[in-house]
Amino acid sequence: MRTVPGRTDAIVVIGAGLSGLSAALHLAGRGRRVTVVERGPGPGGRVGRLELDGYHLDTGPTVLTMPAILRDTFAAVGAEMAEYLPLRRLDPAYTACFADGSRLPVHSGAEAMTDAVRAFAGPAEAAGYRRLRTWLTRLYRAEFDRLVASNIDSPLGLVSRDLARVAALGGFRRLDPKISTFLRDERLRRVFTFQALYAGESPMRALALYAVIPYMDTVGGVYFPEGGIAALPRTLAAAAEAAGVQFCYGDGADVLERRGQRVSAVLTGSGDRIPCDALVLTGELPESYRLLGRAPRRPRRLSPAPSALVVHVGTDGDWPDVGHHTLSFGEAWASTFTELITDGRQMTDPSLLITRPTVSDPNLAPAGRHLFSILAPAPNLERGPIDWSRAAEPAATALLDEVRKRLLPGLETETSHVISPADWAARGMVAGTPFSYAHSFGQTGPFRPRNLPRGAENVVLAGAGTVPGVGVPTVLLSGRLAADRVTGPPSRTGTEGPR
Repeated sequence: MRTVPGRTDAIVVIGAGLSGLSAALHLAGRGRRVTVVERGPGPGGRVGRLELDGYHLDTGPTVLTMPAILRDTFAAVGAEMAEYLPLRRLDPAYTACFADGSRLPVHSGAEAMTDAVRAFAGPAEAAGYRRLRTWLTRLYRAEFDRLVASNIDSPLGLVSRDLARVAALGGFRRLDPKISTFLRDERLRRVFTFQALYAGESPMRALALYAVIPYMDTVGGVYFPEGGIAALPRTLAAAAEAAGVQFCYGDGADVLERRGQRVSAVLTGSGDRIPCDALVLTGELPESYRLLGRAPRRPRRLSPAPSALVVHVGTDGDWPDVGHHTLSFGEAWASTFTELITDGRQMTDPSLLITRPTVSDPNLAPAGRHLFSILAPAPNLERGPIDWSRAAEPAATALLDEVRKRLLPGLETETSHVISPADWAARGMVAGTPFSYAHSFGQTGPFRPRNLPRGAENVVLAGAGTVPGVGVPTVLLSGRLAADRVTGPPSRTGTEGPR
């Protein structure tokens, strides 16, 4: 594995999102002096928090999986995650609701989920689920450590017994057809394939190796931290500060000072000069490449993932049968991905993720109130050049009407906040999507933008745009992989997560 040559005593990390915090913690734990430069007023990045009329809104991710990776991030500096960030395992992880009125609690425990599938679709599907669970676990074990949680210098680095095992397990087939070899019920297949959209692909086109994502939530489990998802960056930053990491908030990196092929210092917008032996860049790739003064040549332009329209609603209404996470599937399925990904149009019959965090933490809303976050997939600004300055409010109104029909009859909004692709773009996210670049085959693993950019021998990239990719666990891993590029991997390599 290639690493940064020369001295690496003093490190500057640009960005205090999850990847930057992870890199800082791993580097500090290996004895490096680390300074984090963050343009915003505090840590967070994509993991945002908005306080509105007494409601505490998570304006970034709402689903947390793979707590072992988070635990290892704290442990990099000898910190105990439980002391900083109490986690609650959600059971069920989701409730899946379908257009025919049927409902399925999605448990991560094998026996509970087998019983739920049997009651939902019969004994044959329950047996199919058990076979599927075994296959998901085998695929995860073959794939994760080598193909997700390790640095790979070139496509030749993929050639291994692990890759052969992934191929033998059908990892290079398409996801939906592979899942259909276990489950005949189309509703059940949706529960184990919708996660492909997180990778920017439809279940019909995504490779089956992306079943590692449904493994994470349907086998590994879904969790929620006290204080909401925004507590992740706050507590990671607190652990980093306790380990001696220096934070410079409210100041961005404007210029990189160079000596030959090495960056020797970061010049900030306020005029500070911060010397460094190595640099970790965690921003959006176009901004990182701008700072470096060059972008890599690729045979094909990078393709962004679809975006999302999100409506946060505070209400005094109560729906006791609505849990923390609800997957509300429309009647249409394959055609909606064509609309979204191929045609660049809003889904006419969307499937929705509806999150009610106050079920798990009532302190996120005023007493007696409830908070909902409703996410509908939307085309990114490159694929669908919609004028969201005009379209956002009507789209949000239509979305709330749909949610009233499906799940929350009589919903009255006490307060609301809408986030459209234009808002993601205003925060600097490529093509107005919080999901960065899609995980097509040509943008995965060693084909994804490298975390060792050419032309700067002591610079490493981290974040959703580079390896291993999008999502809270993988972005945390990207910070650890960046640290490995600086110091070399520690004696104990790989983060296995739940088995």
